[in-house]
Amino acid sequence: MTTTDTPAAPVMLALHQTVLGGPEVLEPTELPRPAPGPGEILVAVHAAGLNPTDFKHRAQKLFLPPPPFTLGWDVSGTVVEAGFGVTLFRPGDEVFGMLPYPYGAGAHAEYVTGPARAFAAKPAGIDHVQAGALPLAALTAWQALVDTADLRAGQRVLVHAAAGGVGHLAVQIAKERGAHVTGTASAAKHAFLRELGADACVDYRTQDFTDTGERYDVVLDAVGGDTALRSADVLRPGGVVVSLLPVDAETRAAAEKADARAVGLLVEHDHAGMSAIASLAERGRLRAHVSGTFPLAEGARAHAQGETGRTTGKLVLTVR
Repeated sequence: MTTTDTPAAPVMLALHQTVLGGPEVLEPTELPRPAPGPGEILVAVHAAGLNPTDFKHRAQKLFLPPPPFTLGWDVSGTVVEAGFGVTLFRPGDEVFGMLPYPYGAGAHAEYVTGPARAFAAKPAGIDHVQAGALPLAALTAWQALVDTADLRAGQRVLVHAAAGGVGHLAVQIAKERGAHVTGTASAAKHAFLRELGADACVDYRTQDFTDTGERYDVVLDAVGGDTALRSADVLRPGGVVVSLLPVDAETRAAAEKADARAVGLLVEHDHAGMSAIASLAERGRLRAHVSGTFPLAEGARAHAQGETGRTTGKLVLTVR
């Protein structure tokens, strides 16, 4: 009698957690490799960015169901397989993108699946580390400044936390669109902001941005607290505060009193936005500052560094 061995299902390594907690809950774990469904692609991950939302979701119950789960929304890699109906990409194509936020997490692994239209072709002129650092933060900045605020040449923009992941990309996008840009950051990071193109800098530790006499068409708030409320005081008529955190009624009322508005933004996966970002990156007009890279297996150490709040730009996990 002959026995036929059933081929083992393909597996992969993932940075996985089964409980909420500190960086120590992240464990390199062998998991089944996913398969693409209709409209999806399977991507072999080369690099995956880290964002503050990863640290928050690891530690506390936010948008995702309770663990077990694998985090990560930024991804750059190579298409391995295309599901039914996908026409944009074929196996072998290099792509980068943001998995659907918040429920599509899973990029901190050797393989990941996602909707084909969450991705764009990776620019040939940048490597996977650079491409893996861009998607979530760059899409957030693009959707805030372009889609929401309709930023135009000659307008004045205030970017809070301008040396951070979203902020340093927002400075570049705003400058590319012809705006005058002021960024808030500690004094030690002002030279960095000016290299990115910032026209003016405010040291949030020693200066109050509401006392500078400046008025802005657009304010991008990635800080929270009372920053959005105070930002309503520096808006020009018709201006907008775009906050990356929920906007309360008091802030909305303050903006309306100034004949302006205040809105909260939650980033969305976006093929058109990713294509615009790819074009900027290909032309050298948008670049992520990568302050550190870590192998996938050392993801806990990357989380610990990111949680210090002192990172300039982005941290990236390298997978291949």
